[in-house]
Amino acid sequence: MSVMEKTVEVEDVEVVLADADERTFGQVELFAGAYVPEHETQPRIGCVVPAYNEESSIQAVVEALLGQTRVPDVIHVIVNNSSDDTFWVARELAGRHERRYRDEVMACDVHVHDVGKLPERKVGALNIGFKLVEDCDYFLGVDGDTVLDRNAVANLLSEARSDPRIGGISAIYSIDYDEGANGAERFLIAGQRQQFASFNMQNLLRGRNMAVLGGQCSIFSVEALRTVRDEYRQRGPWVSDSEVEDSLLSLQLKRCGFSTKISASARADVGPMVTLKSLDAQQVKWNYGAIDLMWPGQRGDTSGQPFHPNLRLRWLENWSMLFNLAVRIGFVLLLAASMTIGAFVFSPWWLLPPCVAILLNLRTALSMHDRSAKDVLFALLFVPGELYMWLKLGHFIRSWAKFLSRQEVDNWGAQAAAERGKANNAYLQPVLYLAVFIGLLALTWTQLPLLVKEIALWFAWPTLAVLAGMQTLGMVFKLLRRQRGYRV
Repeated sequence: MSVMEKTVEVEDVEVVLADADERTFGQVELFAGAYVPEHETQPRIGCVVPAYNEESSIQAVVEALLGQTRVPDVIHVIVNNSSDDTFWVARELAGRHERRYRDEVMACDVHVHDVGKLPERKVGALNIGFKLVEDCDYFLGVDGDTVLDRNAVANLLSEARSDPRIGGISAIYSIDYDEGANGAERFLIAGQRQQFASFNMQNLLRGRNMAVLGGQCSIFSVEALRTVRDEYRQRGPWVSDSEVEDSLLSLQLKRCGFSTKISASARADVGPMVTLKSLDAQQVKWNYGAIDLMWPGQRGDTSGQPFHPNLRLRWLENWSMLFNLAVRIGFVLLLAASMTIGAFVFSPWWLLPPCVAILLNLRTALSMHDRSAKDVLFALLFVPGELYMWLKLGHFIRSWAKFLSRQEVDNWGAQAAAERGKANNAYLQPVLYLAVFIGLLALTWTQLPLLVKEIALWFAWPTLAVLAGMQTLGMVFKLLRRQRGYRV
């Protein structure tokens, strides 16, 4: 081989190596270049406001939505089954609205629809609204008497986008004292505020897992709602197979693999029940619906799911109410029975449960972000809280009595009638039940010989003490549990 041939071979190798270096450099650029995040478009929020006889509140509700730091892209007010001027009041706000917030201009189109009489009432209105906003990314459901905090939509959206597994998030609910016109109404509002606060805190401390995405104010992934509708072969995400359509939807979302949460920061003031009739109708509907979901095999294809994780808190609530009922009635009966034979001996240990209850109610009051002196006094005075507990026990008794009677009931209609002031006096039924029960016991007691009475009391007082002790330990556990800085 000549010298010239060797030189050519070396040059060829150098050329090949140069080409290889260029290809390698190109591959490095392909696999190890700078990360460029995908451009994210702003999600669209469609808000649906089902409104039934809400002429006094609908304007404030829509104006609060238009005043948000993140305004919904579209609002559909679905007026249904109304006999007042809800449609005409809401129509004044129909049209395109623009809001400037921190140099950002947001636009929102408000549509108002009067859909007339709907057999499915609110469920039908929600499904109509879902069809109207199905092209959006998120569905925001707001009741016609619920006024949102100005940051509520922004906070709900931020939390919903933080995890694709989230199917829906509920706001933290409270009630404004200004909704009460007199002392009796403000007493009922104080009780409902404490009830909401306690329920909200329990859900927050359970990993913010929400058993019920309340219809008052919740945001849903439209994808999750579509999944429920298609998976269960329903006409819409909501069905009337349950007295509590929001609880049923929450269960279905969980079964489809989505999580249901309570917001840590989004807040809304809901409409209160300011009469004993309306409060009874609302609470009985809620409790009856929860029992209906807990108990196996109730309504058609919507079987009860007693061991579903979403219903654990419901079971705890019912067992807690049963303990409250047994301890209170038992104490009153045993006290009266002991005094009839001169066998009552006061023990300071019986002051422990009320004291712990006061501390627990006070802690609940102090956890409210908008607490007032009324909330603190409601807890410290004990009597108002005890009176409200007896009202709740009446709702508990009525709910189970209606459920066990196996009669077809229209709790939606009963609540609607109560809110219009046209309901009957069914809320007094627990008083009648207790009167008959106590009367029969008193009659039986008077027929017993003294020895039998003494033996009965000897067994009954320790049994009641054990029940009261278990209930007190439960309250102590709640009292000592860390609240992790949450405000309700």
